[in-house]
Amino acid sequence: MLHLLCLLILTAGGVMAQTPLRPPAPPALTGALVDPSDAPVPSIRIVLTGGGQSREATTSQTGEFRFDNLPAGSYELLCEVPGFDRIAQRVRTGSRSTRPLRLRLTIADLREELSVSAGERAVAPQADRNADAISVERTMLDNLPFLDNNYLSALGRFLDPGTPGGSGTTIVVDGMEMRSAGVTASAIQEIRINNNPYTVEYPRWSRRRIEIITKSSADAYHGTVNFLFRDYRLNARDALAAARPREQRRILEGSLFGPVANSKKTSFLFSAAREEEDLVAVVFAQGLQGPIRANVPTPQVNTVASLRISQQLNDQQAVFWQYNFQDRWQNNIGAGGTTLAEAGAHTRFREDEAVFNHRAIINANLLSQFRILIGRYWAPTRSNLGAARVVVSDAFTGGGAQADRLSTEFHTSITWLLTHTIGKHTLKYGINVPDWSRRGLSDRTNQIGTFSFASLPAFAENRPFAAVLQRGDPRTVFIEKNVGGFFQDEWQLRPGLSIAGGVRYDWQNTFGDLNNFAPRLAVAWAPGKSRKTVIRTGAGFFFDRSGPGPVFDILRYDGMRLRRYVISGGAAPDPSAIPSSIHRLAAGAGLPNMMQFSLGVEHQLAKKTTLSVNYIGTRAVQQFRSRDANAPLPPAFEVRPDTRVNVLRHIESAGRVAGNALEITVRGEFAPRVSGMAQYVFGKTMADTGGVNWYPANSYAPSGEWGRTDTDRRHQFNFLGTATLHRWANFGLSVSLLSGVPYNITTGRDENGDGMALDRPPGVTRNTGLGPGAAIVDLRWYRDFRLRPDRKDRGPAITISLDAFNVLNRVNYQNFAGALTSPFFGRAVATLPPRRVQIGGRFEF
Repeated sequence: MLHLLCLLILTAGGVMAQTPLRPPAPPALTGALVDPSDAPVPSIRIVLTGGGQSREATTSQTGEFRFDNLPAGSYELLCEVPGFDRIAQRVRTGSRSTRPLRLRLTIADLREELSVSAGERAVAPQADRNADAISVERTMLDNLPFLDNNYLSALGRFLDPGTPGGSGTTIVVDGMEMRSAGVTASAIQEIRINNNPYTVEYPRWSRRRIEIITKSSADAYHGTVNFLFRDYRLNARDALAAARPREQRRILEGSLFGPVANSKKTSFLFSAAREEEDLVAVVFAQGLQGPIRANVPTPQVNTVASLRISQQLNDQQAVFWQYNFQDRWQNNIGAGGTTLAEAGAHTRFREDEAVFNHRAIINANLLSQFRILIGRYWAPTRSNLGAARVVVSDAFTGGGAQADRLSTEFHTSITWLLTHTIGKHTLKYGINVPDWSRRGLSDRTNQIGTFSFASLPAFAENRPFAAVLQRGDPRTVFIEKNVGGFFQDEWQLRPGLSIAGGVRYDWQNTFGDLNNFAPRLAVAWAPGKSRKTVIRTGAGFFFDRSGPGPVFDILRYDGMRLRRYVISGGAAPDPSAIPSSIHRLAAGAGLPNMMQFSLGVEHQLAKKTTLSVNYIGTRAVQQFRSRDANAPLPPAFEVRPDTRVNVLRHIESAGRVAGNALEITVRGEFAPRVSGMAQYVFGKTMADTGGVNWYPANSYAPSGEWGRTDTDRRHQFNFLGTATLHRWANFGLSVSLLSGVPYNITTGRDENGDGMALDRPPGVTRNTGLGPGAAIVDLRWYRDFRLRPDRKDRGPAITISLDAFNVLNRVNYQNFAGALTSPFFGRAVATLPPRRVQIGGRFEF
């Protein structure tokens, strides 16, 4: 028995000696994701980073996730679900498996960070993280030189300047398309341009869209008061002015936000501004008695206010109500350049808007965002002088403005966006009504008439080449309807590769086309493990809107309601002797369609600095233009084909646009305490139309109008940056270096009898004249004084600033006269402003 026991022990020892011991498996990290009600959240992507690697897991039906074989070390768990606060949790693993984690989602309440740090600017392979986007946050907005705190005007330099657009630039405020920002400058948290170029949420392309994110609320009261002052004594003289214009501007602006009483779920945001401007327009004209030089006062007052009440209803719902108000008036509008003071007008604009926003977490995977805006405005215009308007080609414009009119509007805008998260897919779908409005116009322009002369000698001899008069019912009312729907899938295939594809449909009444489907696709790929380089490409179609102008024209100029007479060839202005003009949509007219496509590379130069190089191409068809389908026939140009009609304006969708651009953008930290963004664009944009109100020189040969667009610039360099070098040496800098824009060269005469002086010399195509470039350098110095330096946060502070715009006082000429009959042919009749100095003070708490 003892021998048997020894044998068993020796046998077992031999087996153990032949079978080496296996090291224990690396520990696993497990956990569960739950919503605010502690219900499990399935199909959500969890990202684990650390140790030079990145892993992903998707939560199961019970909300559980698991990462196996993790070496010991420190990691970070990341989880982003639309409508909830972002989860970023640090975890450490050792030799044993850690206890299961419990990640609880919390609804993203209406809170706003009050300080914006530079932070890391990392390239990322997601559709909405393109490094060539222009993003200016609150700190930079405070420290850059912005004239009159007009952020939108200053940042407009980064928009696409070359592509014609029927309805201008779109302003999107907190996800909703609006006419203006609604809030004042200090209530804006961030401004973005060219963000997420191929998203289907918006109809306009990204370089025609400005996105504004406003401040929301905070646990305590916070406020800002700004005062800005400018006076002509601190300014340089305009190069074309006989004397320094006596200008002065005073702006008082501020905002206050925080909780209502002691509520933790209800907050408010109030902002208001009062702008009083004693501005001056410089007249640089030529009359029969010689040069006309004058400084024309153009005073204006602008008052704006906004109040928002936000409430967190429960863990799943949040709402806010907002009221916006604006009242602005201005005198002598239109005066300046070759337009005399007598030909100016005075205007007023009053607008009221109400906004409602509702956000609801239907479940942990589905977020609903509903917004509606209802507003109205009233905008009368009255001429300074009740006399006929006299236009001498590029010499002077005098007499009355003939601009009397009243515009009214009652409008609404609706957006409903659903965001659905399913594993690696984020689906976005919904509808939006960018504009559904009742528009009214009482048009009393040209009741006395506008008379056009080819030259000063022709004016001296009272030989107009055309006269325009109107008679009849001035009132027109119509309903404009714009509706869109969209669907998009943002698919994160793996950590370094994402695809975002979708389709949008847009419709506008008045136009009969029903095929406005706009597919869009964006791909971002970060090769390698470091993911410091992202290759990005995309393409998409975009449909534009007409705006109300052409619709008003075809309704009121129907030959019966408001009769418009164009009398050409020096005939006596007797409307009873000629038929009325008619404006119509041409057969097959539809909404303008543009395709944008791009290919670029983004690279992480440093922790806080990125570089992007992109090619952007645009091809547009169905662009609006106008054409006189009843223009006098050659060679005599005396008789119109249809003698029953005067001008027969056809609004066509037949224009083309083609553009190519190379864009280089650097963002982030350029040196210690120096940060900003720089962008250089080398591009060229060609077109055969200048927009819906543009006519070709020869209405029977519009295809011969191919040339540079009116605002095409070959080279553009823009820089925005701040430097905090010392408490007494804080600077903001803005630089724009721009090549010249083209201008049209004409004979100055109406040689084809169509009533317009658009005729060009033989062999001269559209926009062959070229103006000089512009160089604009703006500089700000500022100093912060903390009233409570013992506090760890910023606390109450006073900031004083001194801004110099066009600090080098360079003369930047613009508005070149292209009529051969003009005494100013080939010369500028206006300049960009000379050096101006602005004194500012800000109090924050």
